[in-house]
Amino acid sequence: MGLFDFFKRKKKTDVSKKYNLGMKKTRSGLLGKLKSILSSYNEINEDLFDDLTDAFIMADIGVETTLDFIDALKEDERVEGVNDVKELQQIIVDKMFELYLKNEIVNNNLNINKEGLSVFLFVGVNGVGKTTTIAKIAHRLKKQGKKVLLAAGDTFRAGAVDQLEVWANRVGVDIVIKKGATDPSSVIYDALQKAKNEKYDVLLCDTAGRLQNKVNLMKELEKMNRVIEREIPNAPQETLLVIDATTGQNGLSQAEAFLEVTNITGVILTKLDGTSKGGIVLAIRDKYNIPIKMIGLGEQMEDLEYFDLEEYIGGLFIEDENE
Repeated sequence: MGLFDFFKRKKKTDVSKKYNLGMKKTRSGLLGKLKSILSSYNEINEDLFDDLTDAFIMADIGVETTLDFIDALKEDERVEGVNDVKELQQIIVDKMFELYLKNEIVNNNLNINKEGLSVFLFVGVNGVGKTTTIAKIAHRLKKQGKKVLLAAGDTFRAGAVDQLEVWANRVGVDIVIKKGATDPSSVIYDALQKAKNEKYDVLLCDTAGRLQNKVNLMKELEKMNRVIEREIPNAPQETLLVIDATTGQNGLSQAEAFLEVTNITGVILTKLDGTSKGGIVLAIRDKYNIPIKMIGLGEQMEDLEYFDLEEYIGGLFIEDENE
């Protein structure tokens, strides 16, 4: 039984239903095109691969990733034995797994210390949903029994500080704010002292997203990292890049830019339910070798889910019974 058949027979959990609903826009576009392409050919030829290339690029899998993917598909020995072109879909699903995993064990979970403080830095340009994402993670960790502290490190924008404070109050977690502060590292330092002295489990740190001035941003992040490393050994445990999935290829550009200024350990994709171009997941992993840690599949607090490759690819290809 191939992966495609496995997905179809797999018992639907609450998470898989959420993925299925959240991936509907991407699935409607990609799956519709794929079905149309595969049903319009009686044999596998170059024209078929050209049409598949166009379909994957339109789903925002990216030009480079798509071309490599199609080359790998052509070279797969199973393709020669295909009698019905529609059977190619099973091989495509398998190849997508291979594309993401790259023969590695990919850790999609957040790296939280079993004992002591864990520190997460959040980076990303303004407007991607970074503050809301921090709040959703704080909510999830609090429900797991963790003592969570927020640090309002985006001192460049007063609005960002105010917004994070509102979310902290709404979620019911503590926050460190320095009104009028211009040095984000001083906020992080104060938050670290509070977190250590009052035995917090996790410190979530917001940062500025001023990509238009990479030099200043790099200096800020370097200083933050020095402060964190000095106070907490082996921290930060995660530096998470938040990207709005609806921005498509612009999201890839953001990933490249932030990788130039800091060490990214994982990506959080927001608003995946709001785009028909959810293939960006595969593009980010393939191009930058960064794992997707979490994805946003809705507006509610519980709609930020840990990334699950099986559920994601199942959501791309398996139609809901009601569709």
